[in-house]
Amino acid sequence: MTNGYLDTIIDWIPGMKNIRIRDLPSFVRTTDPNDIMLNFLATESERSAKASAIIVNTFDELEHDISSPLSSIDSNLWKEEPQCLQWLDSKEPKSVVYVNFGSITVMTANQLVEFAWGLANSKQPFLWIIRPYLVMGDSAILPPEFIEETKGPIGGFLTHNGWNSTIESISSGVPMISWQQTNCRFACTQWGISMEIDNDVKRDEVEKLVRELMEGVKSMEMREKAMEFKKKAEEAAMLNGPSFVNLENLIKEVLL
Repeated sequence: MTNGYLDTIIDWIPGMKNIRIRDLPSFVRTTDPNDIMLNFLATESERSAKASAIIVNTFDELEHDISSPLSSIDSNLWKEEPQCLQWLDSKEPKSVVYVNFGSITVMTANQLVEFAWGLANSKQPFLWIIRPYLVMGDSAILPPEFIEETKGPIGGFLTHNGWNSTIESISSGVPMISWQQTNCRFACTQWGISMEIDNDVKRDEVEKLVRELMEGVKSMEMREKAMEFKKKAEEAAMLNGPSFVNLENLIKEVLL
């Protein structure tokens, strides 16, 4: 869509100022009533109305404009694979790019290849978590020549910006490259801890952003801000911190 409609500002979502239509997740903007994610979120919204309480993975200092409106009103755990830890232990601190697109996000086979070669061409060590079904309608299989060339601890995160991934990165003080609309908007423009990568991913852009993330001047600024949020996240979770108190209040409300 090129008529400027996607740049329309939405002013009716509490706590989310200057959000454009293009910043909302694609499944919210979809015109397909059978969209899988749209129906999944609709079901979860219905279930949430029946819950006694809801735990949100955030802290007030990060989203104070949103947490207030929210306060007025199941997970699948996979087996961990520890084989990569020895390799990570052999690397210098903050020298590895962590790449993970979460448990739901999918991409095309071409996008997978572009990400792969962009990472390889950056010449930065990286750890990439690839689900078997990451590619839409196919298996996530990398080109043999890519695997051969890249045989071979986390200073940056290339991410779909799922919320859990975003919070984990913030809590570790790690800057990001973001590949998702809504959380990307906040991480890049409001918090200053991430750089946006275009949805039409190209290997040259991936290489450029990864180099900047690990070696550039902007990465220093993002890392400093990420460390500030890391400190705030730790303070929020400490005894008598706001997140600690909120969880304690929830437990009292539900169990007592």
